[in-house]
Parts: sequence; C-alpha cells; structure tokens
Amino acid sequence: MSLYLLLKTLHILSSTVLFGTGLGSAYYSWRAWRSGKVEVIAVTFRHLVFADWAFTATTAVIQPLSGLALVHLAGFDLSQPWLMWSIALYVLAGACWLPVVWLQIRVHKLAEQALRDGTPLPAETFRYMRWWFALGWPAFIAFVVIFYLMVSKGA
Repeated sequence: MSLYLLLKTLHILSSTVLFGTGLGSAYYSWRAWRSGKVEVIAVTFRHLVFADWAFTATTAVIQPLSGLALVHLAGFDLSQPWLMWSIALYVLAGACWLPVVWLQIRVHKLAEQALRDGTPLPAETFRYMRWWFALGWPAFIAFVVIFYLMVSKGA
C-alpha cells in the first residue's frame, strides 16, 4: 500500500470517528438532558467528557496532519477554494468545540455535585446547556460541508 493510500485511509477513518463520536455524543447527552434525571445527566456527561478526550481530541489532531500530508503528496495547492473553505470550516468547528468541552465538564461537575447533595441542578447548568446546544449546530454544519468539499473537491 502506498503512503498516499495509507494516509487517505487514516484520514477517512479518523473523520468518521470524529464526526460519529460528535454526533453520538450530542444525541446521548441531549437525551440524558431531556430526561431531567440528575443521575442520568451525571453519568452520561462523565462518559461524554472521556469520549471527547479519547476519541474527538485524538482524531481532531489526526485530521489536519493527515489532510496536510495528503495535500502535499497529491500536489494540491492550498490556495484552491475547496481546500481554503475546508480549513476555515475546520477551524470554525474547532472554535465551537473547545468551549463545548469546557461546558460539558462544567455540566458534569455540577450534575455530580447536585447528585451528591441531593439537590436539583443549579440554574447555571441550564445556561451552559443552551450554549452547548447553540455551539453544536455550526460545528455540525461545518463538518457536513467539509465532507461535501472533500468528496467534490470543488467540482
């Protein structure tokens, strides 16, 4: 197998893990939140925070490294619009993801504390979840457009 095909396979697999983990995390955390059960929220967000570090963070590093290597090996010019848009959208998605990680950690800690104290979730948790939800949409849309750009290569 050539280096190009190996990198392309790694790039596709890591994008699948990145997108799938993000979508799955969004689904399960939203379902936990909608349950209104502090115990469910605490456990789900504990697993969500772990998944973000184990899967999302690692593939978020692999994506640009393998992508830039593929660009170099294929001889593409980075100034091509489809590549420039892909990079810009990736940066946008990352800019949304970083505060989301912080929000998830906060929600997890607040839910754990409420569970220990036997109290309802504090009001700030609801504010954090509104931001979490709002930041997820631009990241999701950015990744869908990036997938299109990668497949079409601007054609």
